[in-house]
Amino acid sequence: MGVWLLIRKATCRDIDQIEAIYNEVLDYEASTVSYTNWKKGLYPTRADGEKALKAGTLFVGEDKTGHLYGCVVLNHIQPKEYGVIPWKVQANGDGVLVIHTLCIRPNCSGRGYGKEFVDFSEKHARELNCKTIRLDTYEGNSPAIGLYSRLGYHLAGTSLFHFQNVIWETLVCMEKEV
Repeated sequence: MGVWLLIRKATCRDIDQIEAIYNEVLDYEASTVSYTNWKKGLYPTRADGEKALKAGTLFVGEDKTGHLYGCVVLNHIQPKEYGVIPWKVQANGDGVLVIHTLCIRPNCSGRGYGKEFVDFSEKHARELNCKTIRLDTYEGNSPAIGLYSRLGYHLAGTSLFHFQNVIWETLVCMEKEV
């Protein structure tokens, strides 16, 4: 890419910028178009970032100035709704890496940062000896669905999710063997 980028585990010092990223995405979507169907004050919040930070599953993307351009949660937690999806790669527990809450600051979009996070996620999955990567995204999130499709992720199915026990939404579930 020619630009110095670093994706690393988040630290306590990053939590303010992570919260800012979440709010910038939510504010941007509130004023333009909502691809995520996330709701400010519900998800993602600072508390969600802190929970992932404590679990050691929160990662950030940093430029050479120390400015964070994005964040992602990578863990083995599959929502219960994944149980109805006909996954092609048979794996459970630690054999599955799940991508959650991949966020790029709106003023940093279109620079390939999303692809960098996905590439990092795949490398991380291989290091953990995972068999597959799974994710879900809101059915209206055409930019994310397009990105993942271009990067070799396959549609596994769709399911109605009861997001945060508040919002009913249809999510597209995708996977890639690693």
